[in-house]
Amino acid sequence: MDSDTLLARITDYANRPNPYPLYAELREAGPVVRQADDSYLVGTYREIAALLHDPRMSADPRTRGETTHKPPFLRLDDPEHHRLRTLAMRPFGPPHSPGRVDAMRGEIDQLTEELMEPFQAGRQIDIVDDFAYPLPVTVICRLLGVPREDEPLFREWSDAIVASADVRPEEDSTERDEAGDQARNEMGRYLVDLAEKRRGKPSDDLLSAFANEPDPARRLTQEELAETAVLLLIAGHETTVNLITNGVLTLLRQPEHLDQLRREPDLLPRAVEELLRYEPPVHMRGRIPLADIDVAGTTIPEGTSVVLALASGNRDPKRFHEPDRFDPTRPDNQHLGFGSGIHLCYGAPLARIEAQAALGALIPHLGTARLVQDPPPYRQNAMLRGPRHLPIQL
Repeated sequence: MDSDTLLARITDYANRPNPYPLYAELREAGPVVRQADDSYLVGTYREIAALLHDPRMSADPRTRGETTHKPPFLRLDDPEHHRLRTLAMRPFGPPHSPGRVDAMRGEIDQLTEELMEPFQAGRQIDIVDDFAYPLPVTVICRLLGVPREDEPLFREWSDAIVASADVRPEEDSTERDEAGDQARNEMGRYLVDLAEKRRGKPSDDLLSAFANEPDPARRLTQEELAETAVLLLIAGHETTVNLITNGVLTLLRQPEHLDQLRREPDLLPRAVEELLRYEPPVHMRGRIPLADIDVAGTTIPEGTSVVLALASGNRDPKRFHEPDRFDPTRPDNQHLGFGSGIHLCYGAPLARIEAQAALGALIPHLGTARLVQDPPPYRQNAMLRGPRHLPIQL
């Protein structure tokens, strides 16, 4: 098959259960491969990492006229990206709020224990619906200050927003984009209203911190507050759902490593890093060059669409020894699971804590569990790849 159809084949739902042979084909075809739709696909570790750090690569879709409204900081360039990310980080993490994420460990462990209650021998459990989805969505809602009874509202909104951000060549995305915009606006309005109710009545959550920022120079506008809160809520759970689910699937497929982690629980933090490399929750990132850029002898023209296949870079044999092998003791694991450069995942510390707590609680129960369906049904999304359901028999 021609290499210029690789992106279409990688994003084809039929290949969702195992896109890795296509990533190997991409790396063989060259660090950079032009596609039939004139986009460019990059699949090797060194080149992806370099482009993620290259200020000539824009994350802003307005560069190509793809949207008119201001996107969240995840899709902005410096200096505006730096300004908004810094303001969003103030109540979330170091240096201004260094203890916030660590202080949630006890709450995350308690939530995990509550979700484990139905895990009894003889039962069938859906890891996604019964565990991997409710844990991070509850955590991020509590962090933002969303009332528990409103949590179900977010699933429909999130699904529509995430679908609109997917990479699907050769497909008319108008309807998807409109549904995503509508969901983003509705969720944004809801979160801004919630923040407004906290104004002058501070509580210990992020929406309250944003609404009650005393320094006018550090205050988010209503539009910025809406975009930032929506981004935190979606990014705060979507990727972690995949990380936990892919982790359970990997360990059930490789019982020797499940036994290893049961015997050596101290290996868990390294195992989570290896999962972020081996089965990352985010497979691709889109960028737009602001000038012609030479990459390994190929000139990528200014203004074209560039897809960085992070999951392919994570399996690059020039960077990782035996990359197709899951190894929870792997040294020097500088994976691209959280991206790299200025857009390195904002919520990575929280995702790591949640994944370690979740897998630490699940592993003792998985010894006699079996997969009901392998491969399981996957989500439509090729960029945020993970099972939609993962039924297991305990």
